[in-house]
Amino acid sequence: MMMTTLVRYVKHRKHPQVKENWRRMCAQMPKILVQKGFRRALSMPDARNIFLATRGSLSPKPLRSASVVLGNVLRTEEMKHVHDDLGTVVELPREVRRVVSIVPSLTESIAATRADLIVGATDWCTHPADLDVARVRGTKNPDLERIRALAPDVVLANAEENRAADLDALRASGIAVWVTAPTTVPDALDSLGRMLSAIAGDEPQWLHDARAVWRTPYDGMRRRAVIPIWRRPWMALGRDTFAGDLLSRLGIDNVLSESGERYPRIDPDALPEYDVVVLPDEPYAFSPDDGPEAFGKPARCVSGRHLTWYGPSLVEARELLTGQLA
Repeated sequence: MMMTTLVRYVKHRKHPQVKENWRRMCAQMPKILVQKGFRRALSMPDARNIFLATRGSLSPKPLRSASVVLGNVLRTEEMKHVHDDLGTVVELPREVRRVVSIVPSLTESIAATRADLIVGATDWCTHPADLDVARVRGTKNPDLERIRALAPDVVLANAEENRAADLDALRASGIAVWVTAPTTVPDALDSLGRMLSAIAGDEPQWLHDARAVWRTPYDGMRRRAVIPIWRRPWMALGRDTFAGDLLSRLGIDNVLSESGERYPRIDPDALPEYDVVVLPDEPYAFSPDDGPEAFGKPARCVSGRHLTWYGPSLVEARELLTGQLA
């Protein structure tokens, strides 16, 4: 059980510069509390000198300009312990209220399930288009200080898209981090099910719809393909990738699936025999005018979001990509 405590900090009358230090302390106290493992809750009034604390301890004079009164217990909050895709135990409150996502597809997944929970997302989180939350830079360079200041109950991350050092730094601040790591479509659907059940309480309807869409196996003609993801230098999908598995379920077999790397560098003039080039518009923005000219086989430009994101886009990805690959 975790005691939830009202933290109210008051002026230290003996300090000679009370007014300026009080202003500084009001601005910095939320960050200090988060760094020490406390967490803000939405049920608190929006006052500059009040913070709802759910864990940790606090030095009585963090800025030498204020004393802190701990007391006025409001409620008792029970924590739950769940496992993410890496098998790491993640401690969450029974009712998650604040989520920061640093993975675009996970941002879209939460938005389509419980949009009211999202308080922060990366600059690359473009879906839904009307998402109005604090932005915390990119997946590879998240603004850790801003994330801490948002006081999330959990940060959603991905083992491939986000740096381990950043995730470790957030954990060291007392922030729970949930990491996904699917490499197949079934893995992704199950991963989303666990994550959304832990955060929102149950699987949403769109996830049930996505399971139904991908339940029927492909039984048509198969083609061998190379799937570039970058140029200058040229890179392509290799072994054990979510996008490669998704394409295989549409009759497209990756000729580099036995590569020793997940994203090997390639020479367009020295590839195994293949039938088609699949060019997604992200992470590199391949287009009919940028990419096909480098290969000697037919090229198909496809939606990178539907090929590489795992989330609500999976509901329409099968039909959309099948049409684009025809």
